[in-house]
Amino acid sequence: MTAENMNTGNMSRFLDQVGNAHKDQFIVIVVDGASSHRSKGLEIPKNVSFIRLPPYSPELNPAEQIWNLLRRNYFANRVFDALDTATTQAEFGLAERWAANKLASRQLTNWPWISAILKT
Repeated sequence: MTAENMNTGNMSRFLDQVGNAHKDQFIVIVVDGASSHRSKGLEIPKNVSFIRLPPYSPELNPAEQIWNLLRRNYFANRVFDALDTATTQAEFGLAERWAANKLASRQLTNWPWISAILKT
């Protein structure tokens, strides 16, 4: 899914895609305080649950680690002539590094506090 902006409707569509892609699994997503993550109109599938981070705590968000590596490995010392070009580069980095290598993603984002929550 590609979206121009993140709002309640787009977040609901994203969650629907995730829920449908993993129908036989229970998905836990770590979210921050973005309005699209806490909207009353947000539609969350039954097999998806959120862990909400405290306000002003990006250091606790495992997704920040992915963005840091993406910036360093796919955007460093580059100038893009258009947003579409930058978006394509981000999609390439995410597909090459994360979608193709689940172990690398797990090692980077499965912090001890997340493992502890999932075991309870």
